[in-house]
Amino acid sequence: MSNKHSATLLISCPDSQGLVAAIANFLLTYNANIQHADQHQDPVEGLFLMRVQWDLQGFSLPMDNFSAAFAPIAEKYNMQWEVSLSVRKPRMAIFVSKYEHCLVDLLHRWSIGELDCDIPLIISNHDDCRRLAEFHGIPYHVISVNKDNKAQAEAEQWELLQAAEVDLIVLARYMQVLSHKFVERYPHRVINIHHSFLPAFDGAKPYHRAFARGVKLIGATSHYVTEILDDGPIIEQEVMRISHRDDVEDLIQKGRDLERVVLSRAVRWHLENRILAYNNKTVIFD
Repeated sequence: MSNKHSATLLISCPDSQGLVAAIANFLLTYNANIQHADQHQDPVEGLFLMRVQWDLQGFSLPMDNFSAAFAPIAEKYNMQWEVSLSVRKPRMAIFVSKYEHCLVDLLHRWSIGELDCDIPLIISNHDDCRRLAEFHGIPYHVISVNKDNKAQAEAEQWELLQAAEVDLIVLARYMQVLSHKFVERYPHRVINIHHSFLPAFDGAKPYHRAFARGVKLIGATSHYVTEILDDGPIIEQEVMRISHRDDVEDLIQKGRDLERVVLSRAVRWHLENRILAYNNKTVIFD
């Protein structure tokens, strides 16, 4: 079934009886053909979370009027919700420093249509990855960052992001810490890749430290960025077994493979509106 002309509704609210029926009956009132529906109850937090996607062909409620029509149900059940349309592609900015493996992977997946978004710009604090951006026809902006000009650099970045109407920022091994002020402008809309199975081996040369400890597993973690460094809601993780025969370069190569895959999954799920973040964790809907 085609999803090219569909709407997706994400909902979180206190759990109570009748929620699924209320949502389904509302959509049925306007002749919605539901394509996918998935739900989760968190008994510890007492929360109900749901993702529902429906075909807009034959849907009799104009989407410009959706908010007003859905408001009574949302208020009755104290819902937090958002609706998105498949015809509007999210606009994604990529931040990168010198390591290019995650950027290469994202741009390849984007170019073959695996990541359904627009990429209006790439921002970096180095010139190393410019050729990749130019190959794909994407504007590349270099903004140097140091301890003395961080506020000014972020102001320049923010101006570029605003002008490009960016919805999502992906840190593809961007080796700078974003300020609290910057992050709070994009709640749950900045995705980072971390080079370990959090929280182990953070900081400089993680694979050298992992090798020195004789680890048997290495991993990668993708998460939303919050004001607390590397402590945001985790979206995806993956691990790989390490042999005693692997040297540091083997660990680095395997780690890069993990980073590429884990970051691309997280980005794709966000673009497909499959993630609900709450209480510093996430639900990933099928």
